[in-house]
Amino acid sequence: MRSIRPSTDADVAAIAAIYAHHVLNGTGTFETTPPTEADMASRRADVLARGLPYIVAEEDGRLLGFAYCQWFKPRPAYRFSAEDSIYLHPDAAGRGLGRQLLGELVKQAEAAGVRKLIAVIGDSANAGSIGVHRALGFAPVGVFKSCGWKFGQWLDVVLMERFVGEGDATAPEVTA
Repeated sequence: MRSIRPSTDADVAAIAAIYAHHVLNGTGTFETTPPTEADMASRRADVLARGLPYIVAEEDGRLLGFAYCQWFKPRPAYRFSAEDSIYLHPDAAGRGLGRQLLGELVKQAEAAGVRKLIAVIGDSANAGSIGVHRALGFAPVGVFKSCGWKFGQWLDVVLMERFVGEGDATAPEVTA
């Protein structure tokens, strides 16, 4: 049975392995050296410390993917905009899991106070990521042409966005 749940410390090794696969074989991330488990644990802890969601998809006890969002930029004016990330185990592609993870991430991001989610997608040929974002209501914003160099080729970056909850229809509650 498939479930989506908050990530735990026990998930970090599987998260790091899934991400390493994408670093070494894909163009969705522009990292070229897989981060260590300790690096991934630190990144996860940073997301959680900011009150943002970091979730995993699991089926029959096996981790099949993860998703999280992180503030788009560190300056205070950006504190209602977050960048999402989704990575699936290669065996899980094409089974609707990306939509399920992103859908839950949107809900949890809204609960955390996010008003806009931003997708920064590596490689304009990344049809899977572009498609899942489009299916969940993200709209194209633009493309940075030839922005990254990986696997001996120039790669674009695709930008997409989606308002969350009230979006920009109302002013957020601002405490400082």
